Amino acid sequence: MTKKDEKIVIDPKEFAQMVLAGSPRKDEEDDLVYIKRQLRLNLEALMLAQDFNDLEKTQFDVAKQAQRDEILQKIIERRY
Repeated sequence: MTKKDEKIVIDPKEFAQMVLAGSPRKDEEDDLVYIKRQLRLNLEALMLAQDFNDLEKTQFDVAKQAQRDEILQKIIERRY
């Protein structure tokens, strides 16, 4: 497998945990404000990772299709 054929997959839960770990409570931040901020960050991180994975899968599939088309074209050219 070449680097071109490798796809990156992000674990959404692990990614969200890392985002939350990098977002400590601010000085004198109200509990409710902090919890809401953490919840929002968690949800946004989960959705962002999933969107990335979906895009990566789509691009990977497109690349594979392009390779298949190229091989098929070469077969057709040699045949005729």
